[in-house]
Amino acid sequence: MTALFALATSLLWGLADFGGGLLTRRVPALTVVVVSQTIAVVVLGAIVVATGGWSETGPQLWYAVAAGVVGPVAMLSFYKALALGPMGVVSPLGSLGVIVPVSVGLLLGERPGLLQFAGIGVAVVGVLLAGGPELRGAPVQRQAVLLTLLAAFGFGSVMALIAEASTTLTGLFLALFVQRVTNVTVGGAALYVSVKRGGRALPEDGGLRTVRASLPALAFVGLADVAANGTYAIAAQHGPVAVAAVLASLYPVVTALAARGVLKERLRAVQAAGAGLALVGTVLLATG
Repeated sequence: MTALFALATSLLWGLADFGGGLLTRRVPALTVVVVSQTIAVVVLGAIVVATGGWSETGPQLWYAVAAGVVGPVAMLSFYKALALGPMGVVSPLGSLGVIVPVSVGLLLGERPGLLQFAGIGVAVVGVLLAGGPELRGAPVQRQAVLLTLLAAFGFGSVMALIAEASTTLTGLFLALFVQRVTNVTVGGAALYVSVKRGGRALPEDGGLRTVRASLPALAFVGLADVAANGTYAIAAQHGPVAVAAVLASLYPVVTALAARGVLKERLRAVQAAGAGLALVGTVLLATG
């Protein structure tokens, strides 16, 4: 069950990242974050009411609040780092966030078997290579590296926090709702500050009309991200956190394959090798 839900997480996150990347070509990144998460809040709110999730209120929801604060900061740091580039360095480094939940699992006493340890190592290397790292000839600004590491730590922290935010399915719906409300609050505040400083909330081409036309895609991104958080929480609760975290972090492979299938982008040799290693690591983790 852990492997199944963790792989579902990587699929959902990979598709959400691909969709978000396409949207940010037309719509400001902050607006993408705020609108997509607002849609998720509405849907999750309805689910919480329908399932009686309010009865699961408790101190564990502070983990969800923390995840909701950290998430937008990590995402915006990552977008800024991608803008500074080069993407071939930034994207693989962003995957290092898996170290956080893996470390938490080890500190809590988890001891994966020998095959699983091997799978963790192989899969992490595969994920890094799947991002198409630029190993030489690519000048990197120190700010880009620092922002990427901040984003990676944030992504990993969200994984660790959301896994602690609930113990039941209805509690998970409530935790995800609280997380998204916090996301919208933090992201909305950042968008307000950005506009005050001269930034744009609407696209230059088409304005509000473009945002309205993008609502189905924005809904997909927001709901896929929510579903990924949910499947990861289930995976982490039913098996070793280290295994769940590594399998869930295979999403860059999904994003790369989606770009290949939809945008006809050619995979570089290093990316193809990374995807193969990630698959080998997945098999080792699932059978270890």
